[in-house]
Amino acid sequence: MIEPAAELILEERFGKDSVIALATLDGGQPSARFVNAYYEDGAFYVITHALSDKMRQIGRNPAVGIAADWFTAHGVAENLGYLFAAENAAMAARLKLAFAQWFDNGHNDYADPNTILLRIRLTDGLLLSHGTRYALAF
Repeated sequence: MIEPAAELILEERFGKDSVIALATLDGGQPSARFVNAYYEDGAFYVITHALSDKMRQIGRNPAVGIAADWFTAHGVAENLGYLFAAENAAMAARLKLAFAQWFDNGHNDYADPNTILLRIRLTDGLLLSHGTRYALAF
């Protein structure tokens, strides 16, 4: 459990549509890309496609790194399955609100069962805020 002040900063900073850099490993080479993400309770949630390069890389090695807005972290990524599966309904509803600006812009095919929910469970990180450094262990 991280200290409450750090959790509050994470929620304020990333508990909405946030662009983060997500790094995976492609063989021995790092591969990074920007993704839209939403933070809640020690994890980031991303809508993506199950057959994407990032998901193939995560399938081989679920260890990932992220960076965004004075925050870096490591985590474990997992495919939670089809975005609108019953078990994902509550998070899908929260993401639809958080990502409202672009959610229905046609970029994603929500009828495709390969449109999935990716969860990045954070393991450790470094958060900076107003001169305070928070070393985080989730």
